[in-house]
Amino acid sequence: MNDTYEPAPSMSTSNKLALIDEYASIARALASPHRMRLLEQLAQGEKGVDALAEKTELSFANCSQHLQELRRVGLVTSRREGKAAIYRLTDDDTLRLMALIQKIARQNIDRVDEILDGIAGGIERPEPVSREVLAERLAAGDVVVLDIRPPEEFAAGHIPGALSAPLDEVGQLAESLDPSTPIFAYCRGPYCLYADRAAAELRQRGFDARTVEGGLPDWRADGRPVATVDRAVDAVI
Repeated sequence: MNDTYEPAPSMSTSNKLALIDEYASIARALASPHRMRLLEQLAQGEKGVDALAEKTELSFANCSQHLQELRRVGLVTSRREGKAAIYRLTDDDTLRLMALIQKIARQNIDRVDEILDGIAGGIERPEPVSREVLAERLAAGDVVVLDIRPPEEFAAGHIPGALSAPLDEVGQLAESLDPSTPIFAYCRGPYCLYADRAAAELRQRGFDARTVEGGLPDWRADGRPVATVDRAVDAVI
């Protein structure tokens, strides 16, 4: 018989553990590549479950379950439109969380660099440029900015002055670009590889091409102007 006395956890300890478990629920919600992809899609704008399922190649039921988990911890919210549920990110803090995860992964996980180096095809991969530098260079007019997202996403909103350059058209577009002008490429955000692939292809062709930190959602969250195919609008569209 063990007569060792073990005092019961104090109220403060119990509260702390309960609180930390709630914090950990955010990490558990993010511990799925599918849910991370859903957040990336919702960073572009609100979408219904059908559209999200198609974009992420999930079944409707599976997609809906993942969205409910994200909503449970407050990373996304939803509204009704008829019988359909339309989802969006709850606020820009989710964008900042996504960017922080990417930053920590790139700094500490060797496999991340291996994947990005593979995309670069053995050519040196320069550091991404900040959105502040991008804004300065756009104002100076001495850089070409390429939006590598699909045309429909470009049409819904893009950085003013950017050219639409879907990934499969980058090679053709390169023929019309001046090799002496730097190129900055951006896409959906921290988890999108379109810009990395486009910049790598352009560097292989002899261009000074770099990616931009974040993407269109991060630019908008900074409060910077966004343009559509028809007109410039405020940062929230």
